[in-house]
Amino acid sequence: MNARSNPGELVYAPLGGAGEIGMNLYLYGTGTEKKREWIVVDVGIGFTGGQLPGVDVVLPDTAHIEALGSAVKAIVLTHAHEDHYGAVAELWRRLKLPVYATPFTAELLKGKLYEHGLEDQVPLNVLGLGSPFKIGAFELEFVTMTHSIPEPSGLIIRTGAGTVLHTGDWKLDAEPVISPNTDLDKLTALGEAGCDAMVCDSTNVFRDGVSASEAEVARSLTKIIASAEHRVAVTTFSSNVGRIISLVRAGQEAGRDIVLAGRALHRITAAAEATGYLTGAGKLLDARDFADVPRHRCLAIVTGSQGEPRAALSRIATGTHPNIRLEPDDLVIYSSKNIPGNELAIAQVENRLAEMGVKIINSDRHLVHVTGHPRRGELKAMYEMVKPKLAVPMHGEYRHLTEHAAFARELGVPQSLVVPNGSLARLVPGPGQVIGEVSAGRLLRDGEILVPESDPAVRERRSLSFAGAVFISMVLDENSGELASDTEIHLLGIPEPTDHGPDLDELVENAIDKAMKKLPRARRRDPDHVAEMVRRSVRGVLRQAWGKKPETRVAVAHVRLARR
Repeated sequence: MNARSNPGELVYAPLGGAGEIGMNLYLYGTGTEKKREWIVVDVGIGFTGGQLPGVDVVLPDTAHIEALGSAVKAIVLTHAHEDHYGAVAELWRRLKLPVYATPFTAELLKGKLYEHGLEDQVPLNVLGLGSPFKIGAFELEFVTMTHSIPEPSGLIIRTGAGTVLHTGDWKLDAEPVISPNTDLDKLTALGEAGCDAMVCDSTNVFRDGVSASEAEVARSLTKIIASAEHRVAVTTFSSNVGRIISLVRAGQEAGRDIVLAGRALHRITAAAEATGYLTGAGKLLDARDFADVPRHRCLAIVTGSQGEPRAALSRIATGTHPNIRLEPDDLVIYSSKNIPGNELAIAQVENRLAEMGVKIINSDRHLVHVTGHPRRGELKAMYEMVKPKLAVPMHGEYRHLTEHAAFARELGVPQSLVVPNGSLARLVPGPGQVIGEVSAGRLLRDGEILVPESDPAVRERRSLSFAGAVFISMVLDENSGELASDTEIHLLGIPEPTDHGPDLDELVENAIDKAMKKLPRARRRDPDHVAEMVRRSVRGVLRQAWGKKPETRVAVAHVRLARR
Protein backbone atom coordinates (compact mmCIF):
# COMPACT_ATOMS: atom_id res chain seq x y z
CA MET A 1 0.00 0.00 0.00
CA ASN A 2 1.18 3.49 -0.76
CA ALA A 3 -0.81 5.60 1.68
CA ARG A 4 1.73 8.41 1.95
CA SER A 5 1.02 10.10 -1.37
CA ASN A 6 -1.51 12.56 0.08
CA PRO A 7 -0.19 15.67 1.87
CA GLY A 8 -1.72 17.26 4.94
CA GLU A 9 -2.04 16.30 8.56
CA LEU A 10 -3.73 13.68 10.72
CA VAL A 11 -5.96 15.12 13.43
CA TYR A 12 -7.91 13.65 16.33
CA ALA A 13 -11.04 14.88 18.14
CA PRO A 14 -12.66 12.86 20.94
CA LEU A 15 -16.36 13.57 21.50
CA GLY A 16 -16.65 11.05 24.32
CA GLY A 17 -14.41 8.73 26.34
CA ALA A 18 -11.58 11.21 26.97
CA GLY A 19 -12.37 12.64 30.38
CA GLU A 20 -14.79 9.91 31.40
CA ILE A 21 -14.99 6.12 31.30
CA GLY A 22 -17.74 5.27 28.84
CA MET A 23 -19.56 6.92 25.91
CA ASN A 24 -16.61 6.42 23.57
CA LEU A 25 -16.60 8.34 20.29
CA TYR A 26 -13.40 9.37 18.53
CA LEU A 27 -12.95 11.29 15.28
CA TYR A 28 -9.88 11.05 13.04
CA GLY A 29 -9.36 13.44 10.15
CA THR A 30 -6.80 13.63 7.37
CA GLY A 31 -5.96 16.24 4.76
CA THR A 32 -5.56 19.98 4.94
CA GLU A 33 -7.50 22.29 7.24
CA LYS A 34 -9.79 23.36 4.39
CA LYS A 35 -10.31 19.87 3.01
CA ARG A 36 -10.36 16.95 5.42
CA GLU A 37 -11.90 13.50 5.35
CA TRP A 38 -13.03 11.93 8.61
CA ILE A 39 -13.83 8.57 10.15
CA VAL A 40 -15.62 7.86 13.41
CA VAL A 41 -14.19 5.20 15.71
CA ASP A 42 -16.84 3.79 18.08
CA VAL A 43 -20.20 5.28 19.03
CA GLY A 44 -20.99 4.17 22.58
CA ILE A 45 -23.36 4.94 25.41
CA GLY A 46 -22.59 6.11 28.93
CA PHE A 47 -24.39 5.74 32.24
CA THR A 48 -25.51 8.36 34.72
CA GLY A 49 -24.76 6.54 37.99
CA GLY A 50 -28.10 7.82 39.27
CA GLN A 51 -27.07 11.47 38.90
CA LEU A 52 -29.87 12.40 36.49
CA PRO A 53 -33.37 11.50 37.74
CA GLY A 54 -35.38 9.64 35.12
CA VAL A 55 -32.38 9.20 32.82
CA ASP A 56 -30.55 5.87 32.67
CA VAL A 57 -28.40 6.27 29.57
CA VAL A 58 -26.41 9.09 27.99
CA LEU A 59 -25.20 9.30 24.41
CA PRO A 60 -22.61 11.51 22.73
CA ASP A 61 -23.93 14.62 21.04
CA THR A 62 -23.12 14.18 17.35
CA ALA A 63 -23.87 17.76 16.25
CA HIS A 64 -20.23 18.27 15.21
CA ILE A 65 -20.24 15.14 13.05
CA GLU A 66 -23.52 16.17 11.45
CA ALA A 67 -22.06 19.61 10.69
CA LEU A 68 -19.11 18.00 8.87
CA GLY A 69 -21.57 16.42 6.44
CA SER A 70 -20.21 14.30 3.60
CA ALA A 71 -16.63 14.75 4.78
CA VAL A 72 -17.32 11.99 7.33
CA LYS A 73 -17.00 8.67 5.54
CA ALA A 74 -17.79 5.83 7.97
CA ILE A 75 -18.05 4.42 11.47
CA VAL A 76 -15.50 1.79 12.53
CA LEU A 77 -16.29 -0.29 15.63
CA THR A 78 -13.51 -1.79 17.75
CA HIS A 79 -15.73 -4.19 19.72
CA ALA A 80 -19.26 -4.80 21.02
CA HIS A 81 -19.24 -3.36 24.51
CA GLU A 82 -22.14 -0.96 25.06
CA ASP A 83 -19.84 1.97 25.73
CA HIS A 84 -18.28 1.47 22.28
CA TYR A 85 -21.12 0.40 19.97
CA GLY A 86 -24.32 0.83 21.99
CA ALA A 87 -25.36 4.21 20.51
CA VAL A 88 -24.98 3.34 16.83
CA ALA A 89 -28.59 2.31 16.28
CA GLU A 90 -30.06 5.25 18.21
CA LEU A 91 -27.91 7.84 16.45
CA TRP A 92 -27.69 6.33 12.97
CA ARG A 93 -30.58 8.33 11.51
CA ARG A 94 -28.60 11.46 12.41
CA LEU A 95 -25.32 10.15 10.99
CA LYS A 96 -26.35 7.87 8.09
CA LEU A 97 -22.87 6.37 7.71
CA PRO A 98 -21.68 2.91 6.66
CA VAL A 99 -20.43 0.77 9.54
CA TYR A 100 -17.37 -1.52 9.61
CA ALA A 101 -17.06 -4.27 12.23
CA THR A 102 -15.83 -7.81 12.87
CA PRO A 103 -18.37 -10.70 12.80
CA PHE A 104 -19.31 -10.88 16.49
CA THR A 105 -19.69 -7.11 16.82
CA ALA A 106 -21.72 -7.04 13.61
CA GLU A 107 -23.99 -9.84 14.85
CA LEU A 108 -24.85 -7.94 18.02
CA LEU A 109 -25.30 -4.70 16.10
CA LYS A 110 -27.79 -6.40 13.78
CA GLY A 111 -30.01 -7.08 16.77
CA LYS A 112 -29.96 -3.42 17.80
CA LEU A 113 -30.61 -2.26 14.26
CA TYR A 114 -33.60 -4.60 14.07
CA GLU A 115 -35.02 -3.14 17.29
CA HIS A 116 -34.84 0.33 15.73
CA GLY A 117 -36.26 -0.69 12.35
CA LEU A 118 -32.92 -0.18 10.61
CA GLU A 119 -31.97 -3.72 9.65
CA ASP A 120 -32.32 -3.00 5.90
CA GLN A 121 -31.02 0.58 5.93
CA VAL A 122 -27.53 0.51 7.47
CA PRO A 123 -24.64 -0.49 5.17
CA LEU A 124 -22.87 -2.98 7.45
CA ASN A 125 -19.46 -4.18 6.29
CA VAL A 126 -18.32 -7.34 8.10
CA LEU A 127 -14.56 -7.89 8.17
CA GLY A 128 -12.43 -10.75 9.43
CA LEU A 129 -10.05 -10.41 12.37
CA GLY A 130 -6.93 -8.47 11.45
CA SER A 131 -8.34 -7.37 8.09
CA PRO A 132 -6.97 -4.41 6.13
CA PHE A 133 -9.55 -2.12 4.48
CA LYS A 134 -9.75 1.29 2.87
CA ILE A 135 -12.15 4.15 3.57
CA GLY A 136 -11.55 7.25 1.45
CA ALA A 137 -8.08 8.60 2.20
CA PHE A 138 -7.67 6.21 5.15
CA GLU A 139 -5.91 2.87 4.85
CA LEU A 140 -6.98 0.93 7.92
CA GLU A 141 -6.13 -2.39 9.50
CA PHE A 142 -7.63 -4.20 12.45
CA VAL A 143 -5.22 -5.58 15.06
CA THR A 144 -6.46 -8.53 17.11
CA MET A 145 -6.29 -7.75 20.83
CA THR A 146 -7.49 -9.53 23.99
CA HIS A 147 -10.23 -8.08 26.18
CA SER A 148 -13.37 -9.29 27.96
CA ILE A 149 -15.44 -9.83 24.81
CA PRO A 150 -14.84 -11.67 21.53
CA GLU A 151 -12.96 -9.97 18.73
CA PRO A 152 -11.61 -6.81 20.38
CA SER A 153 -9.63 -4.92 17.78
CA GLY A 154 -7.13 -2.14 17.73
CA LEU A 155 -7.06 -0.03 14.59
CA ILE A 156 -3.99 1.00 12.60
CA ILE A 157 -4.76 4.25 10.79
CA ARG A 158 -2.51 5.10 7.84
CA THR A 159 -2.86 8.29 5.83
CA GLY A 160 -0.66 10.43 3.64
CA ALA A 161 0.39 12.28 6.78
CA GLY A 162 1.44 9.34 8.92
CA THR A 163 0.42 6.35 11.02
CA VAL A 164 -1.54 6.11 14.27
CA LEU A 165 -2.55 3.14 16.41
CA HIS A 166 -5.92 3.41 18.15
CA THR A 167 -5.74 0.57 20.68
CA GLY A 168 -9.40 0.25 21.62
CA ASP A 169 -9.92 -1.66 24.88
CA TRP A 170 -7.23 -4.25 25.50
CA LYS A 171 -5.05 -6.22 27.87
CA LEU A 172 -2.20 -8.66 27.35
CA ASP A 173 -3.72 -12.04 28.21
CA ALA A 174 -1.46 -15.02 27.59
CA GLU A 175 -4.39 -17.43 28.11
CA PRO A 176 -7.59 -16.00 26.64
CA VAL A 177 -10.50 -18.40 26.95
CA ILE A 178 -12.00 -17.95 23.50
CA SER A 179 -10.40 -15.23 21.37
CA PRO A 180 -7.00 -15.52 19.68
CA ASN A 181 -3.98 -14.10 21.44
CA THR A 182 -3.01 -10.47 20.94
CA ASP A 183 -1.30 -10.11 17.56
CA LEU A 184 2.10 -9.24 19.01
CA ASP A 185 3.82 -9.77 15.66
CA LYS A 186 1.70 -7.10 13.98
CA LEU A 187 2.24 -4.66 16.84
CA THR A 188 5.99 -5.27 16.81
CA ALA A 189 6.11 -4.81 13.03
CA LEU A 190 4.19 -1.56 13.40
CA GLY A 191 6.78 -0.32 15.87
CA GLU A 192 9.64 -1.27 13.58
CA ALA A 193 8.02 0.41 10.57
CA GLY A 194 7.35 3.57 12.57
CA CYS A 195 4.29 4.67 14.50
CA ASP A 196 3.72 8.40 14.79
CA ALA A 197 1.16 8.26 17.62
CA MET A 198 -0.65 5.77 19.83
CA VAL A 199 -4.08 6.63 21.25
CA CYS A 200 -4.30 4.23 24.17
CA ASP A 201 -6.58 2.81 26.88
CA SER A 202 -5.98 4.47 30.29
CA THR A 203 -8.47 2.61 32.52
CA ASN A 204 -6.00 0.85 34.82
CA VAL A 205 -3.08 3.26 34.68
CA PHE A 206 -3.10 3.59 38.49
CA ARG A 207 -2.62 -0.17 38.98
CA ASP A 208 0.87 -1.66 39.01
CA GLY A 209 1.92 -5.01 37.58
CA VAL A 210 -0.01 -7.05 35.05
CA SER A 211 -3.58 -8.33 35.19
CA ALA A 212 -4.43 -11.97 35.76
CA SER A 213 -5.49 -14.15 32.85
CA GLU A 214 -9.07 -15.10 32.05
CA ALA A 215 -7.94 -18.74 32.23
CA GLU A 216 -6.87 -18.26 35.88
CA VAL A 217 -10.35 -17.00 36.69
CA ALA A 218 -11.82 -20.02 34.92
CA ARG A 219 -9.78 -22.41 37.06
CA SER A 220 -10.80 -20.59 40.26
CA LEU A 221 -14.49 -20.62 39.33
CA THR A 222 -14.29 -24.32 38.52
CA LYS A 223 -13.00 -25.09 42.03
CA ILE A 224 -15.59 -22.91 43.76
CA ILE A 225 -18.53 -24.34 41.82
CA ALA A 226 -17.32 -27.92 42.28
CA SER A 227 -17.18 -27.47 46.06
CA ALA A 228 -20.64 -25.87 46.41
CA GLU A 229 -23.29 -28.06 48.05
CA HIS A 230 -26.45 -26.38 46.80
CA ARG A 231 -27.53 -24.04 44.03
CA VAL A 232 -25.01 -21.63 42.55
CA ALA A 233 -26.00 -18.39 40.84
CA VAL A 234 -23.30 -16.39 39.10
CA THR A 235 -23.69 -12.84 37.86
CA THR A 236 -21.24 -11.34 35.41
CA PHE A 237 -21.12 -8.82 32.60
CA SER A 238 -23.38 -10.26 29.92
CA SER A 239 -20.94 -9.34 27.14
CA ASN A 240 -18.11 -11.40 28.65
CA VAL A 241 -18.57 -14.45 26.48
CA GLY A 242 -15.27 -15.90 27.66
CA ARG A 243 -16.51 -15.81 31.25
CA ILE A 244 -19.81 -17.39 30.23
CA ILE A 245 -17.94 -20.18 28.46
CA SER A 246 -15.79 -20.68 31.57
CA LEU A 247 -18.92 -20.93 33.72
CA VAL A 248 -20.58 -23.37 31.35
CA ARG A 249 -17.49 -25.60 31.38
CA ALA A 250 -17.21 -25.35 35.17
CA GLY A 251 -20.86 -26.30 35.55
CA GLN A 252 -20.55 -29.23 33.19
CA GLU A 253 -17.44 -30.49 35.02
CA ALA A 254 -19.38 -30.33 38.30
CA GLY A 255 -22.34 -32.19 36.78
CA ARG A 256 -24.66 -29.20 36.87
CA ASP A 257 -27.34 -28.00 34.47
CA ILE A 258 -26.87 -24.45 33.20
CA VAL A 259 -29.76 -21.98 33.45
CA LEU A 260 -29.64 -18.54 31.83
CA ALA A 261 -31.71 -15.69 33.29
CA GLY A 262 -31.85 -12.25 31.70
CA ARG A 263 -32.55 -10.89 28.22
CA ALA A 264 -29.04 -9.56 27.74
CA LEU A 265 -27.55 -13.01 28.36
CA HIS A 266 -29.83 -14.61 25.81
CA ARG A 267 -28.97 -11.91 23.26
CA ILE A 268 -25.22 -12.30 23.80
CA THR A 269 -25.25 -16.10 23.76
CA ALA A 270 -27.33 -16.10 20.56
CA ALA A 271 -24.72 -13.88 18.88
CA ALA A 272 -21.90 -16.06 20.22
CA GLU A 273 -23.58 -19.19 18.91
CA ALA A 274 -24.17 -17.59 15.50
CA THR A 275 -20.47 -16.72 15.21
CA GLY A 276 -19.15 -20.06 16.47
CA TYR A 277 -18.04 -19.10 19.98
CA LEU A 278 -20.41 -21.45 21.84
CA THR A 279 -19.47 -24.63 20.02
CA GLY A 280 -19.58 -27.53 22.46
CA ALA A 281 -21.45 -25.60 25.14
CA GLY A 282 -24.33 -28.08 25.15
CA LYS A 283 -27.90 -27.19 26.02
CA LEU A 284 -28.42 -24.01 27.99
CA LEU A 285 -31.72 -23.92 29.86
CA ASP A 286 -34.10 -20.99 30.20
CA ALA A 287 -35.15 -19.54 33.56
CA ARG A 288 -38.54 -21.21 33.08
CA ASP A 289 -36.77 -24.57 33.49
CA PHE A 290 -35.28 -23.58 36.86
CA ALA A 291 -37.89 -25.38 38.98
CA ASP A 292 -37.18 -28.66 37.20
CA VAL A 293 -33.46 -28.67 38.06
CA PRO A 294 -32.49 -30.38 41.35
CA ARG A 295 -31.01 -27.97 43.86
CA HIS A 296 -27.57 -29.61 43.97
CA ARG A 297 -27.33 -29.69 40.17
CA CYS A 298 -28.27 -26.09 39.36
CA LEU A 299 -25.89 -23.43 38.07
CA ALA A 300 -27.73 -20.24 37.11
CA ILE A 301 -25.99 -17.49 35.16
CA VAL A 302 -27.93 -14.29 35.79
CA THR A 303 -27.86 -10.63 34.81
CA GLY A 304 -27.64 -7.86 37.40
CA SER A 305 -24.00 -7.62 38.48
CA GLN A 306 -24.36 -3.83 38.85
CA GLY A 307 -27.52 -3.85 40.94
CA GLU A 308 -29.78 -2.93 38.02
CA PRO A 309 -33.31 -2.93 39.49
CA ARG A 310 -34.95 -4.74 36.55
CA ALA A 311 -32.20 -7.32 36.09
CA ALA A 312 -32.57 -10.94 37.14
CA LEU A 313 -30.46 -10.87 40.32
CA SER A 314 -32.25 -7.82 41.77
CA ARG A 315 -35.60 -9.50 41.19
CA ILE A 316 -34.32 -12.72 42.76
CA ALA A 317 -33.15 -10.75 45.80
CA THR A 318 -36.56 -9.10 46.22
CA GLY A 319 -38.48 -12.31 45.59
CA THR A 320 -40.15 -10.92 42.47
CA HIS A 321 -38.49 -13.06 39.81
CA PRO A 322 -41.20 -15.17 38.17
CA ASN A 323 -39.09 -18.32 37.94
CA ILE A 324 -36.02 -18.29 40.20
CA ARG A 325 -35.94 -18.63 43.98
CA LEU A 326 -32.88 -18.99 46.17
CA GLU A 327 -32.81 -20.61 49.61
CA PRO A 328 -30.52 -20.33 52.65
CA ASP A 329 -27.01 -21.69 51.98
CA ASP A 330 -27.34 -21.31 48.21
CA LEU A 331 -24.36 -19.46 46.75
CA VAL A 332 -24.21 -16.26 44.68
CA ILE A 333 -20.92 -15.39 42.95
CA TYR A 334 -20.26 -11.86 41.72
CA SER A 335 -17.90 -12.58 38.81
CA SER A 336 -17.58 -8.88 38.07
CA LYS A 337 -16.27 -5.59 39.40
CA ASN A 338 -18.25 -2.68 40.82
CA ILE A 339 -18.50 0.10 38.26
CA PRO A 340 -18.07 3.48 40.02
CA GLY A 341 -21.48 4.92 40.85
CA ASN A 342 -23.14 1.53 41.24
CA GLU A 343 -21.79 0.65 44.69
CA LEU A 344 -24.98 1.49 46.59
CA ALA A 345 -27.26 -0.44 44.24
CA ILE A 346 -24.98 -3.49 44.41
CA ALA A 347 -24.79 -3.32 48.21
CA GLN A 348 -28.59 -3.19 48.45
CA VAL A 349 -28.90 -6.41 46.45
CA GLU A 350 -26.15 -8.10 48.47
CA ASN A 351 -27.85 -7.13 51.73
CA ARG A 352 -31.15 -8.59 50.59
CA LEU A 353 -29.42 -11.82 49.60
CA ALA A 354 -27.66 -11.94 52.97
CA GLU A 355 -31.01 -11.49 54.74
CA MET A 356 -32.23 -14.55 52.82
CA GLY A 357 -29.31 -16.58 54.18
CA VAL A 358 -27.61 -16.80 50.79
CA LYS A 359 -23.81 -17.06 50.75
CA ILE A 360 -21.98 -14.44 48.68
CA ILE A 361 -18.56 -14.56 47.02
CA ASN A 362 -17.05 -11.59 45.18
CA SER A 363 -13.70 -10.49 43.82
CA ASP A 364 -12.63 -8.83 47.08
CA ARG A 365 -11.37 -12.14 48.49
CA HIS A 366 -11.59 -14.62 45.61
CA LEU A 367 -10.25 -14.78 42.06
CA VAL A 368 -13.64 -14.67 40.35
CA HIS A 369 -13.05 -11.66 38.10
CA VAL A 370 -10.21 -10.10 36.21
CA THR A 371 -10.04 -6.77 34.43
CA GLY A 372 -10.11 -6.44 30.68
CA HIS A 373 -7.84 -3.38 30.65
CA PRO A 374 -4.04 -2.99 30.87
CA ARG A 375 -2.18 -2.31 34.08
CA ARG A 376 1.09 -0.40 34.08
CA GLY A 377 3.16 -3.48 33.28
CA GLU A 378 1.08 -4.17 30.18
CA LEU A 379 1.18 -0.53 29.13
CA LYS A 380 4.98 -0.66 29.40
CA ALA A 381 5.09 -3.74 27.16
CA MET A 382 2.82 -2.10 24.59
CA TYR A 383 4.93 1.05 24.42
CA GLU A 384 8.07 -1.06 24.02
CA MET A 385 6.50 -2.89 21.06
CA VAL A 386 4.86 0.01 19.23
CA LYS A 387 7.46 2.72 20.01
CA PRO A 388 5.17 5.67 19.22
CA LYS A 389 6.61 9.16 18.90
CA LEU A 390 3.51 10.56 20.60
CA ALA A 391 1.33 9.08 23.37
CA VAL A 392 -2.30 10.22 23.55
CA PRO A 393 -4.24 8.73 26.48
CA MET A 394 -7.95 7.95 26.05
CA HIS A 395 -10.63 5.85 27.76
CA GLY A 396 -10.40 7.40 31.19
CA GLU A 397 -11.35 10.25 33.46
CA TYR A 398 -9.15 13.32 33.36
CA ARG A 399 -7.02 12.00 36.22
CA HIS A 400 -6.40 8.80 34.23
CA LEU A 401 -5.38 10.78 31.16
CA THR A 402 -2.87 12.96 33.00
CA GLU A 403 -1.36 10.00 34.88
CA HIS A 404 -1.07 8.01 31.66
CA ALA A 405 0.63 10.94 29.91
CA ALA A 406 3.16 11.21 32.74
CA PHE A 407 3.76 7.44 32.73
CA ALA A 408 4.38 7.45 28.98
CA ARG A 409 7.04 10.13 29.44
CA GLU A 410 8.64 8.01 32.18
CA LEU A 411 8.83 5.16 29.67
CA GLY A 412 10.77 7.33 27.25
CA VAL A 413 8.04 8.26 24.78
CA PRO A 414 9.28 11.50 23.16
CA GLN A 415 5.99 13.34 23.70
CA SER A 416 2.64 12.79 25.42
CA LEU A 417 -0.46 14.90 24.95
CA VAL A 418 -3.71 15.04 26.93
CA VAL A 419 -6.63 15.61 24.54
CA PRO A 420 -9.94 15.79 26.44
CA ASN A 421 -13.42 15.64 24.95
CA GLY A 422 -14.14 18.60 22.70
CA SER A 423 -10.51 19.22 21.73
CA LEU A 424 -9.03 19.03 18.25
CA ALA A 425 -5.42 17.85 18.17
CA ARG A 426 -2.90 17.52 15.39
CA LEU A 427 -1.12 14.18 15.79
CA VAL A 428 0.95 14.24 12.60
CA PRO A 429 3.15 15.99 11.63
CA GLY A 430 4.61 16.42 15.07
CA PRO A 431 4.96 17.71 17.59
CA GLY A 432 1.44 16.84 18.69
CA GLN A 433 -0.59 19.87 19.63
CA VAL A 434 -4.16 20.83 20.58
CA ILE A 435 -5.10 23.22 17.78
CA GLY A 436 -8.75 23.95 18.42
CA GLU A 437 -12.07 23.01 19.93
CA VAL A 438 -15.10 21.15 18.60
CA SER A 439 -18.64 20.82 19.86
CA ALA A 440 -18.95 17.95 22.35
CA GLY A 441 -21.77 17.24 24.75
CA ARG A 442 -24.25 14.64 25.86
CA LEU A 443 -27.71 13.57 24.80
CA LEU A 444 -29.96 11.99 27.42
CA ARG A 445 -32.30 9.10 26.78
CA ASP A 446 -35.40 10.31 28.61
CA GLY A 447 -37.95 7.54 28.26
CA GLU A 448 -38.19 6.95 24.52
CA ILE A 449 -36.80 10.30 23.36
CA LEU A 450 -33.38 11.94 23.24
CA VAL A 451 -32.99 15.39 24.77
CA PRO A 452 -29.94 17.65 25.12
CA GLU A 453 -28.29 17.78 28.51
CA SER A 454 -29.32 21.44 28.72
CA ASP A 455 -33.02 20.56 28.56
CA PRO A 456 -34.85 22.40 31.40
CA ALA A 457 -36.65 19.20 32.36
CA VAL A 458 -33.37 17.72 33.57
CA ARG A 459 -32.61 20.67 35.84
CA GLU A 460 -36.18 20.74 37.13
CA ARG A 461 -36.17 17.03 37.90
CA ARG A 462 -32.90 17.33 39.75
CA SER A 463 -34.36 20.18 41.80
CA LEU A 464 -37.54 18.23 42.48
CA SER A 465 -35.57 15.23 43.70
CA PHE A 466 -33.69 17.42 46.16
CA ALA A 467 -36.35 19.80 47.51
CA GLY A 468 -39.77 18.90 46.13
CA ALA A 469 -42.23 21.42 44.74
CA VAL A 470 -44.99 23.84 45.74
CA PHE A 471 -47.88 24.64 43.41
CA ILE A 472 -50.12 27.60 44.23
CA SER A 473 -53.24 28.67 42.35
CA MET A 474 -54.86 32.06 43.14
CA VAL A 475 -57.90 33.89 41.76
CA LEU A 476 -58.14 37.65 42.41
CA ASP A 477 -60.99 40.09 41.93
CA GLU A 478 -59.92 42.40 39.12
CA ASN A 479 -61.52 45.42 40.76
CA SER A 480 -60.63 45.05 44.43
CA GLY A 481 -57.49 42.97 44.16
CA GLU A 482 -58.83 40.71 46.91
CA LEU A 483 -58.95 36.92 46.72
CA ALA A 484 -62.05 35.82 44.85
CA SER A 485 -61.83 32.23 46.13
CA ASP A 486 -59.74 30.07 48.42
CA THR A 487 -56.12 29.69 47.40
CA GLU A 488 -55.21 26.17 46.28
CA ILE A 489 -51.89 24.88 47.60
CA HIS A 490 -50.27 21.57 46.64
CA LEU A 491 -47.03 20.44 48.28
CA LEU A 492 -45.03 17.63 46.65
CA GLY A 493 -42.06 16.08 48.43
CA ILE A 494 -42.43 18.44 51.38
CA PRO A 495 -42.20 16.91 54.90
CA GLU A 496 -45.43 16.34 56.81
CA PRO A 497 -45.84 18.18 60.13
CA THR A 498 -44.47 16.41 63.22
CA ASP A 499 -44.44 17.07 66.95
CA HIS A 500 -40.82 18.16 66.68
CA GLY A 501 -40.86 20.27 63.53
CA PRO A 502 -42.69 23.16 61.88
CA ASP A 503 -45.94 22.76 59.95
CA LEU A 504 -44.64 23.75 56.52
CA ASP A 505 -48.13 23.76 55.02
CA GLU A 506 -49.20 26.41 57.52
CA LEU A 507 -46.03 28.40 56.94
CA VAL A 508 -46.79 28.49 53.21
CA GLU A 509 -50.30 29.80 53.86
CA ASN A 510 -48.93 32.51 56.14
CA ALA A 511 -46.28 33.47 53.58
CA ILE A 512 -48.95 33.93 50.92
CA ASP A 513 -51.04 36.11 53.23
CA LYS A 514 -47.98 38.18 54.14
CA ALA A 515 -47.04 38.73 50.51
CA MET A 516 -50.56 39.79 49.57
CA LYS A 517 -50.83 42.27 52.43
CA LYS A 518 -47.63 43.96 51.27
CA LEU A 519 -48.92 44.43 47.72
CA PRO A 520 -50.70 47.72 46.92
CA ARG A 521 -54.02 47.30 45.15
CA ALA A 522 -52.60 48.73 41.92
CA ARG A 523 -49.83 46.10 41.79
CA ARG A 524 -52.33 43.30 42.37
CA ARG A 525 -53.70 43.94 38.88
CA ASP A 526 -50.43 42.58 37.43
CA PRO A 527 -50.67 38.76 37.67
CA ASP A 528 -46.97 38.23 36.89
CA HIS A 529 -45.91 40.60 39.68
CA VAL A 530 -48.29 38.95 42.17
CA ALA A 531 -46.99 35.49 41.23
CA GLU A 532 -43.36 36.54 41.65
CA MET A 533 -43.91 38.21 45.03
CA VAL A 534 -45.80 35.17 46.37
CA ARG A 535 -43.13 32.82 44.99
CA ARG A 536 -40.34 34.72 46.70
CA SER A 537 -42.21 34.87 49.99
CA VAL A 538 -42.97 31.13 50.00
CA ARG A 539 -39.43 30.08 49.03
CA GLY A 540 -37.98 32.43 51.63
CA VAL A 541 -40.04 31.12 54.53
CA LEU A 542 -39.40 27.49 53.54
CA ARG A 543 -35.68 28.09 53.29
CA GLN A 544 -35.65 29.69 56.74
CA ALA A 545 -37.69 26.91 58.37
CA TRP A 546 -36.53 23.87 56.37
CA GLY A 547 -33.19 24.85 54.85
CA LYS A 548 -34.33 24.08 51.29
CA LYS A 549 -35.88 26.05 48.45
CA PRO A 550 -38.36 23.88 46.53
CA GLU A 551 -39.46 24.53 42.97
CA THR A 552 -42.35 26.95 43.44
CA ARG A 553 -44.92 27.70 40.76
CA VAL A 554 -47.67 30.29 41.26
CA ALA A 555 -50.60 30.73 38.88
CA VAL A 556 -52.65 33.92 39.23
CA ALA A 557 -55.92 34.59 37.42
CA HIS A 558 -58.23 37.61 37.54
CA VAL A 559 -62.01 37.58 37.45
CA ARG A 560 -64.45 40.46 37.44
CA LEU A 561 -66.93 40.07 40.28
CA ALA A 562 -70.25 41.84 40.17
CA ARG A 563 -70.30 44.89 42.42
CA ARG A 564 -72.93 44.96 45.13
